[in-house]
This record gives sequence, C-alpha cells and structure tokens, in this order.
Amino acid sequence: MGSNREEEVIERPLIVNQQHQQQEEAKEERDDGLPKSLIRSLYVGHFVSRWSARMWEFSVALYMINIWPNSLLLTALYGIVESGSIALFGPIIGAWVDRLTYVKVLQLWSFTQNLSFVVAGGTVIALWACSDLKSTHFMIFSLLVGVTYFSGAVGVLSTLAGTILIEREWVVVISEDQPPGVLTKLNSVIRRIDLVCKLFAPVFSGFIISFISLTASAIALAVWNIVSVCLQYCLLVSVYNGIPALSEKERRIASSTNDPEQSTADPELTKSLLSQDANDSVATENTGRGGIIERVLKLPCFNAWKVYLKQDVVLPGVALALLYFTVLSFGSLMTAALEWEGIPAYVIGIARGISATIGIAATFTYPILQSHILTLRTGLWSIWSQWSFLLLCVGSIWVKNGKASASMLMAGVAASRLGLWMFDLAVIQQMQDQVPESDRCVIGGVQNSLQSAMDLMGYVMGVIVPNPEVQVLSWFCCATGCQMLQLFGWFNLLTSEARMLLNIL
Repeated sequence: MGSNREEEVIERPLIVNQQHQQQEEAKEERDDGLPKSLIRSLYVGHFVSRWSARMWEFSVALYMINIWPNSLLLTALYGIVESGSIALFGPIIGAWVDRLTYVKVLQLWSFTQNLSFVVAGGTVIALWACSDLKSTHFMIFSLLVGVTYFSGAVGVLSTLAGTILIEREWVVVISEDQPPGVLTKLNSVIRRIDLVCKLFAPVFSGFIISFISLTASAIALAVWNIVSVCLQYCLLVSVYNGIPALSEKERRIASSTNDPEQSTADPELTKSLLSQDANDSVATENTGRGGIIERVLKLPCFNAWKVYLKQDVVLPGVALALLYFTVLSFGSLMTAALEWEGIPAYVIGIARGISATIGIAATFTYPILQSHILTLRTGLWSIWSQWSFLLLCVGSIWVKNGKASASMLMAGVAASRLGLWMFDLAVIQQMQDQVPESDRCVIGGVQNSLQSAMDLMGYVMGVIVPNPEVQVLSWFCCATGCQMLQLFGWFNLLTSEARMLLNIL
C-alpha cells in the first residue's frame, strides 16, 4: 500500500506537467485565440490574390505603351475602362457578395480573376506576335485590344469581390468573440500584405521586362495565375472549413432567410409589403416620367447607394474617397509631372519604394496607437499628420530650382503616406464596427465604387489642367478641403457617441 501511494505521488506531478505542456503547445498554436495555421493560410491566400492584381496593375501600362508606341492613348483608355467599371459595378459586386454563399464567392472569385488575367496576358502576347496588325488588319487589332480591356476589367472586378469578402466580411466575422485587438491586428496585416505586393510585384515584373522581355513578363503573369488559382482557392477554403464562425454565420443567415414564419408573423411587415405591392401597381400604371424614375431608383446599384448614404460613417467614407481625387501620390499623373521636371526614372522609382515602405510602417504603427487612443482619435491624428506633411508639397511650388522643388514634392508625398494609410485603416475599422452586419458587403462595394469614381475624375482633371504646377496647387486645395470634411466626419461621430452616452446616463 505504501509503495502504491509513493507511485501516485510521483506520477501526479508528471501528469500535471504533461497537461501544462499540452496547454502551452495548444496556446502557441493559436494566435490571439485563433488557430495560427488557419490565419497563416488566410494571409497567404490573400497574398496570392493581391500579387496577381498588383502584377497586372503595373504591367498593363507598359504593355499598352509598347503595343502603341509614342502614345498614351491605349494606357489612358484602359485606365478609364478599369476605373469606370469599378465605379459603375462596385455596388452590384458588393450586393452579389452579400447574397451568395462564401464558398460560391470563393469559387467565382478565384476562377474568374485568374482566368481573366490569363486571357489578358494571352491577348497581349498575340498583339506582339503580330505587330503589323495595326496597319494591316486594324479591326482584328482593335478586337484584341478590346478583349484585353474586357479581361482586365473583369479581373479587377473579381479582385474587388475577393477584397470585399476578406477585408469587409471575413476579418469581422473571424474576430467576433475574440479579444479587442484581434480585429485591429487582422486589418493591419491584411493592409500590410497589399502594400508589400504593391512594392515588390512591380519590382519583380520590372526585372523580367528589363532583363528578359515584355513577352516573358506576359507569360510569367499567365503562368502565375494558372498556378495560383488552385493554391488560392485551397488555402481560403481551408480557412472557411477550419474556422467555425464563418460557417455558423452562413447557417444563421440561411435560417433567418428561409424561416417561413418570419414573413407572416409581423403584421407591420405584412402591411409594408402590401403597401409596396400597391405602390408597384400604381408605378406600373404610371407611364410618365415619375414611373420611369421610380423604376430606375429600384435598380440594385441605386439601392446600394441609398443604403450607403443612410450610414453614420458616410462622411468619413466620402472623405477617404476624396483622397483618390488628387495627383499627390506616386501615380501616373505625378510621375509625368516629375518627368516634366527632369527627374530620372530610377530616382522616381526609389522615391516610390520609400513611399511604399512608409505605408508598410503605418500598418505597424496603427495597432499601437489604436490600442492607446482608440480608433477615432487615431483617425484624427493620422489625418492631421498627412495634412502637415503635404505642406511640403505646397512649399515646393515657390522653390525656383526645379530639382529641389521636385525633391520637396516627393518627400512630402512619401512622408504623408504614414498618416494616409493609418487613416485608411481607421475608416475601415469604423465601418466594420458601425455598419450593420447585413450591409457590410454592400457598403464595401459602394465605397470602392466611390473611390474609383474619384480616381477617374483625377484623370479627367489631369486633362483639363495640364500644367503640373497648377495641378499641384489645385489638388492641394482639394486635399485641404478633403481634410476638413474628414475632420467634420470624425467630430460628427464623436458627437453622436456623446449623445448616446448621455442617453445611457
């Protein structure tokens, strides 16, 4: 009996130690309460998708310039087609993502995005292989260019669907019932992945173009998308299957949608449906202008805009979109202005890399600030930071030395990326927190549509005001107005929250 008790005393600490070790190992396998392997799969799947999009985004301008040398016509037309497609169809894409199941969206997104970029790469190769088509068979040349435009636009719209699914929906659902900092961390890492792709995908494509050929770049783009379609889908499906919150969310939506009692139990709902039917019959009989306008306003894209305009976060959303209505970024218009000042291409490339690096640094800084001063104050601090650095761009207008002026312009724009991307994260998190669950995807689609519309207006304004110095001055005035609107939006939110607190007290 004594020996048995001694063995039990010896074995009990061993069992406790083993249990403690197993708990520590299980804790190490989880990241803030979430399985590390699945979160890693989410990040890698998102990286694969964003790398494809950023490769195409950088390469398409070079493809178009080489297809029609000494002219920016094809490049400008593609920019209009792409921005116009997102501006027009963004709300519809958001509603579509909201209506379909997660798995169906994953299937359509992965297949359509990658197939579109493969087709676009193939048509580009065909255009180079038959370089005399423009002079001998212009209709065939125009058809191939049109297919390239269409494929690129479809690919970008598919990418938008995936962006809405991951950034606006999945990260919110995954972070539910988790510690407060999980959503902030997920948002920051997702944005960091996009900025890393934005920095290194052009470098990768540029090396292929510079040291091999443009044809090799198009082939690499097509091969990457052929390989990534399965990899991207398998990684993201494993996340869906491994995180119960995602499947539970779909089951909850399906049960509420298919509940037959829900549509008849509420008399107010029945009354509203009857009145709606009566209004519809009146609208059908009315063949005048009012009936046409009413039918137009019932289209999905207009319904999405009505939902967006009713949100409490509409002003910060509009303010964020206005930031796309500018040349104060390392886009094509600012690049052309720097070329006009005589800045070498490699210097512009270095400045663009520094700008992207500062943007990546913003994704590390945002969670730290947000954990100390919360989302609203982080947004306010960020936008004032951006506005302050842009003062360098204003000062560059009155500097007589052209290269010194361009250096100030590049420095101001690059430094302002810290505040810009932190403000972007703050607005996204405000939308995630305050937009109702049923409207998140629709709001995400409208937000991207509005941003693309502002981007398109920027290109149009670049045509109307061709002098680079006048552009910088006019766009800084626009940016200043944008900052004021952003501040108004944030203070409006603070006021509404203060009213809620007073009502509670």
